[in-house]
Amino acid sequence: MTTEPRAKELRPYVEKMITRAKTGNAVTNLRILASDMGGQLDVAQKLIKDIAPKYVGRNGGYIRIMKTPARASDAAPMALIEFV
Repeated sequence: MTTEPRAKELRPYVEKMITRAKTGNAVTNLRILASDMGGQLDVAQKLIKDIAPKYVGRNGGYIRIMKTPARASDAAPMALIEFV
């Protein structure tokens, strides 16, 4: 759960990473994804091996942003991010 503007800002990055993970050369994409994730090779491998195969038949729209009630302390609009 995060603020709504932050969730909307995050969506394009995650969608591009999933698209890269499900297409092309696995070694090249693994290196590029690990670089994009700050050198976290294990996270890039999980994205390629576990998450991306679920979306092979889908051409985008991998992330859903669901609005939730505003935060009580400062009334910031909140959202829940989840994979479709």
